[in-house]
Amino acid sequence: MKKLINDVETVLAESLDGFAAAHADIVSLGAERQFVRRRNVKPGKVALISGGGSGHEPLHAGFVGLGMLDAACPGQVFTSPTPDQMLAAAQSVEAGAGVLFIVKNYSGDMMNFEMAAEMLDRENATVIVNDDVAVENSTYTTGRRGVAGTLIVEKIVGAAAERGLKLAELKSLGDAVNKATASMGVALTSCTVPAAGKPTFQIGIDEMEMGVGIHGEPGIWRAALKPADAIVDEMMERLLADRPLAAGDRVSILVNSLGATPPEELYIMYRRARAQLAKVGAHIVMPLVGRYATSMEMTGATLTLCQLDDELERLLAAPCHCAFWTVT
Repeated sequence: MKKLINDVETVLAESLDGFAAAHADIVSLGAERQFVRRRNVKPGKVALISGGGSGHEPLHAGFVGLGMLDAACPGQVFTSPTPDQMLAAAQSVEAGAGVLFIVKNYSGDMMNFEMAAEMLDRENATVIVNDDVAVENSTYTTGRRGVAGTLIVEKIVGAAAERGLKLAELKSLGDAVNKATASMGVALTSCTVPAAGKPTFQIGIDEMEMGVGIHGEPGIWRAALKPADAIVDEMMERLLADRPLAAGDRVSILVNSLGATPPEELYIMYRRARAQLAKVGAHIVMPLVGRYATSMEMTGATLTLCQLDDELERLLAAPCHCAFWTVT
């Protein structure tokens, strides 16, 4: 295993220290590094909190700030944060209007966020993100997994919270965005969790894994490696089956690197996905291409579609200022 680390036991702590120092104008660390919080909390606003295992950076801490999350709870690599972390984060940023938890649909995250919500003595609600069209059930969850579409939910709901929407309104909005969102992933290599010291799964040099999640878990089928266009076509077929689009529909598309895939390859994928959307007459709004929700250093990518109406489009384009996403 070759990684730029000092010790497998200190990876998360040292990474959080560096992140908070580099973006000190936007975020600060909670006590004992339990959470990353927005430096300036807005009074009277519903607090938005998310989190999950580390290894997906910049998700979630990279999206703490104006117009998005108020706090994010990082667990160890691919391991859910604890209820105590979530409770401490909620108590730190709650500003008198309640707390909305945004949770990816994985068993550990679901259980621990539910426990935190029960312990919290403030009004709260939860949005569950389950955008992955590849699987209906897996080792890690009941129902579809929450993957890169979580970012779209956080952005749209974050913008609405900044405008002063109430807790129940934000819960309803988050559920609607999740329902309008679909994601699909592909991997060409596995990743190595520092504590394990070896790849999560083995894959041949001429193979690809379709339908992967973001925790290094293998996909739902393995096939011979194909050209990029053929891979995108296969992914788009499943996405459009889940989120049928018609001429004139507006859609946001996220082409996300799972860690090691470089921008030039992501843009090749975007080019093909754009062509497929043009075939049905759909209009792309605010495309996102880059590293947003990774799986350590996995080579691969996810595609996410979110169907928009006028209000969702306005919220997606609303100002935000976070370490990894700024809209002016």
